[in-house]
Amino acid sequence: MNAGPVPEALLRVVRDEWRALIATLVRDLRDLDLAEDAAQEAVVQALRTWPKTGAPDRPGAWLLTTARRKAIDRLRRDGQYGEKVQLLLASEERALAASSLRDPAEVHAERHEDQHTDHVGDDQLALIFACCHPAVSTEAQVALTLRSLCGLSTTEIARAFLVPEATMAQRLVRAKRKLRDARVPFSVPEPAELTKRVDSVLIVVYLVFNEGYGASAGEHTIRGALCAEAIRLARLLARLLSGDAEVLGLLALLLLTEARRTARLDEFGDLVPLDEQDRERWNAAMIEDGLAVLARAAAIESAGPYQLQAAIAALHDLAPAAHRTDWAAIATLYGELERTAPSPMIRVNRAVAISLADGPEAGLAHLACVDANELAERHVYHVAHADLLWRSGAFGPALVAYDEALRLAPTGGERRFLTRRIAARRSSMNAANEQSGR
Repeated sequence: MNAGPVPEALLRVVRDEWRALIATLVRDLRDLDLAEDAAQEAVVQALRTWPKTGAPDRPGAWLLTTARRKAIDRLRRDGQYGEKVQLLLASEERALAASSLRDPAEVHAERHEDQHTDHVGDDQLALIFACCHPAVSTEAQVALTLRSLCGLSTTEIARAFLVPEATMAQRLVRAKRKLRDARVPFSVPEPAELTKRVDSVLIVVYLVFNEGYGASAGEHTIRGALCAEAIRLARLLARLLSGDAEVLGLLALLLLTEARRTARLDEFGDLVPLDEQDRERWNAAMIEDGLAVLARAAAIESAGPYQLQAAIAALHDLAPAAHRTDWAAIATLYGELERTAPSPMIRVNRAVAISLADGPEAGLAHLACVDANELAERHVYHVAHADLLWRSGAFGPALVAYDEALRLAPTGGERRFLTRRIAARRSSMNAANEQSGR
């Protein structure tokens, strides 16, 4: 056993290995609710035990073993689940016989990733496909996967979807019930079924990455483990569906975006805007990888939404300096993206690109076409609006928009960034006022 602060050790293992733990339990139990309950009971047991014994050498394996036993205890109390008890016991015996009481992450890392669905052997990918079953709506699919696979709280998911927490809790309960009633298999579908469900899975992987790259709540703006998990899943999908241009487009987008992540925060963990980032810190190898994947996608068929976003990311990555970014090309790509996959935030991003290509007034004119009510609770909209107002010389309205963005900012890092920006803007405006008054 390892001595040390147990709460930190437990928080670390839950953060890093929760997804693998849940996916492994679901594979064994074929019951998402039971898997989550057993995992939570194992965490409670750890809180009781580890302060006395110290954290185990392999805490993830300890949680997995304890969760299995908690599930067995619960199933034994319900005679209708005798078959599941035997399955769990058999799984436990195989694990012991193979001396495989290791962290779930270690087990996943050692598995052979074959292109054929029968040999992928990835519990987490299988769980995503189960959560993305047509028995539940697309929105519920995303919410269920973020909860079950990524370990986001109901509060965090509700914030991401801009709905009350009680509404999201009910949505999750209904989604789980539908999966159970439909007897959905927790496995990667056969090739014929894959193509029918891949769009929903791509949405989920995309949103998992976004939650990692720009968290919807909490103190930390970036959750690197979620970014890495999304890229891993996207690579698996690209192996399964190597001829699908949008699968490759999503992988390219994630790689080209992730390549900038290390430069996105300063040494204090605060946000650094794209135009201020040290481009020497960008991951050149990952950019090269992303460009190669994007080229493969482009060779298959014309650009879809993920390919278009990847092309925009590529233009940012290829610019040797912020002032040499090809904003006209980016604005054109956003125009095509707005045509093929319209959304309020795409319109906002296009407005920003237009402003940097043709001036802030042109950007504000395009932003005026956006329904502000749709984005009233999104801080990024108010940041964009404030920046355009400031650059156009409307300093007072800009500060009002910055204040609204600060009020809505979901993470500590973003709040600190906006607080500094507002202070700098106010100082600049006051200095200008003093100068003009002389």
